[in-house]
Amino acid sequence: MNLLALDVGSSSVKAAILHRGAVAGRVVRAAFKTRYEGNRAEVDAGEILKAVAVAIRQLGAGAKKVELIALATMSPSWVAMDKAGRALTPIITHQDRRSLEVAVDLEKRVGKKRHLSIAGVRPIPGGISSTTWAWFLQNARGLMKRADLCGHLTTLLHRQITHARVVDPSHASFMGLYNTMKHDGWNDELIEAVGASEHHLPQIMGADEVAGMVTREGGRMFGLTHGTPMLAGCVDGSAAMLLAGANPGQMVNVCGSTDVLALCTDRPTPHEKLLTRSLGIGKMWLSVSTVASSGSSLTWAKKNLFADLSEKEFYKIIAGLAGKPIATTVRFDPYLAGDRTSVEQRQAGFSGLTLSSTREDMLAAIIDALAKASAERLPLLQAAGGVKLSRRVMMTGGVQEGGLNGLLTRDWPGKWTFQREDEATLRGLGRLAPMR
Repeated sequence: MNLLALDVGSSSVKAAILHRGAVAGRVVRAAFKTRYEGNRAEVDAGEILKAVAVAIRQLGAGAKKVELIALATMSPSWVAMDKAGRALTPIITHQDRRSLEVAVDLEKRVGKKRHLSIAGVRPIPGGISSTTWAWFLQNARGLMKRADLCGHLTTLLHRQITHARVVDPSHASFMGLYNTMKHDGWNDELIEAVGASEHHLPQIMGADEVAGMVTREGGRMFGLTHGTPMLAGCVDGSAAMLLAGANPGQMVNVCGSTDVLALCTDRPTPHEKLLTRSLGIGKMWLSVSTVASSGSSLTWAKKNLFADLSEKEFYKIIAGLAGKPIATTVRFDPYLAGDRTSVEQRQAGFSGLTLSSTREDMLAAIIDALAKASAERLPLLQAAGGVKLSRRVMMTGGVQEGGLNGLLTRDWPGKWTFQREDEATLRGLGRLAPMR
């Protein structure tokens, strides 16, 4: 079977044709920009749709001959749509913090423990899109009166390509309105607390279920063949876990601007410092811990502390510092991008600076803080996941070449085997399809 795999991340669309789960030919990419204004982080929906079309057309005639389409997208990626399936709002990403006050109020009304027991997560501003929905209901009432459907980017893509109104359980978990811990649909209590309506929610389908067929209009718009079946799809991290096998105890570490460490489990315990969400298929969950600014912390250091050095020279210094902690009084709180499990966001900062401190001391403090934060996740995941951690960890992500994966696992206790896999999200989508 030939499958068209689409991976929509935070900055680009990647596409490839898979044959029996392996990439057949090349992986293509089409970029788009995220807009940052104050506490807002959003992407123009039209730009993403254009990038999807560009990526598919780069694959040539083969894209029109596939037997199945599957997609993975970033999450959260909330968007409201009108009756014709057009986006009324931008795509609101996990970095958006406009809904802080809404999130604080929502957690007070529902209760922290109660919200965790239902949704598996706290109502993180922007990071759980129920808070974004509530913000728009309060601050854009005229626009929201025109809304016919609210979901994530995957919902918008299906609405545009197949006319389906769907979302899978992995994305539903990040919407914050789903009975994540029970896997049995939308939750009336959380819907009411947000002020939303189930009428505006998409149908929940398994990530591996056919959600619809490419319409004639969708085929023309995206360079696809009318009638091609399209699977519901899932969050990008779920696709990577599927490639790893998705067995209880399996861990996947996605090293990028944000470092994501996910544990697959069949008996999770919600924890306020973790994101507990559905895998997207069956009664399986992921317990997820993030270091929100891992690769981005090093990018910040390069730009602001080592701008005079080339990338090669900078990462040579990192390699030297990453081997073991060095003696320095400088300490760093690694929250340049906040904390994805805190409602009231934490901020980064240096301490212990003196007149004798150097930029190398500051870089070493960043490295030590990232390594420590990464190692501290293991006992938490072990306890909350309720399963024995496999010592074989799949590593993937966009910045492994800079040594970030080795840096982040430096302080992990004991012996581990790290298996690197390129294009894990795209290839993982192949596990959604029947092999033939």
